[in-house]
Amino acid sequence: MPVGHFPLSGKIAAVTGGGSGINLSFVRLAISSGARVLIADLKLTTEAAELVESSNGSAAFMTCDVSKWKDLEAIPSEVEKAFGKGAVADVWVPGAGIFEPKWSSFLYDQEDESYMQMKINAEHPIKLTRIAMRSLLCANKPGVVCLVASGAGVTGSYAAALYCATKHAVVGFCKSMAQADQDESIKVVCILPGMVSTPLWTGADAKHVNSQFSYTDDICITPDEVAEAMKELVEDPKYKGGALLETKKGALRNELESAQSIVIIDADQKSPEMQAFTDKLYAPIREEFKKERGKSVANGS
Repeated sequence: MPVGHFPLSGKIAAVTGGGSGINLSFVRLAISSGARVLIADLKLTTEAAELVESSNGSAAFMTCDVSKWKDLEAIPSEVEKAFGKGAVADVWVPGAGIFEPKWSSFLYDQEDESYMQMKINAEHPIKLTRIAMRSLLCANKPGVVCLVASGAGVTGSYAAALYCATKHAVVGFCKSMAQADQDESIKVVCILPGMVSTPLWTGADAKHVNSQFSYTDDICITPDEVAEAMKELVEDPKYKGGALLETKKGALRNELESAQSIVIIDADQKSPEMQAFTDKLYAPIREEFKKERGKSVANGS
């Protein structure tokens, strides 16, 4: 059954990259909406630390390097530590990301074995979605994963080829996970911000791209505007699993085409032939998730 209306009030959220930028704005908005939030990040900015300190237990922090699966797998247990035995995050936001740093880019090509930008921007949100689903299935409860991609996930840029590739991966993954809303009551959706005034553009590591991409505040939207769109994407039942919501200057709410090319999600609209086809296609997936549903211990391993 689809997730439907899913207000943040009373929910628990786990947010990677929640120590700054867009994700910190979402953390603040979620808390003001009545949610409790675990921030998973390398460190907290002064602003984020003050928020945690003044939250009266509504916010907690764990050190997390999203390129390390061991750190991601620790998030469910950290949620329990922060909010009580049996606590399970209802909303998951794999928000941490980087934009074309010289130490991980197609152009400068300085890494020996793999592109860290791919690990952080693409592998981490995919892995965390799997951890989220396992955690929710074990607890037998509905939930939402709000992926953070970019307008670059549906376009291309010669100047940011690797970044665009990572965000295309996230968009494709989101579209592929649409059926989880119908089958498992876990809605996977994706926000696609345009240029946003955050440390991604203004931080010390971004100086070389700030000038290259002609960054100015007047062509950007604010982190708070993106957070509001994310909240809408999580809560509003009009956004089904697989939804892509673009948020940029002049277009703060623009839902992009996100339908599956070979799947009609609503079973009532399927022909018997299509129903038989999709039942066979999805059988191994449904069987695996069935094994995980209702297990006594929800962990990320």
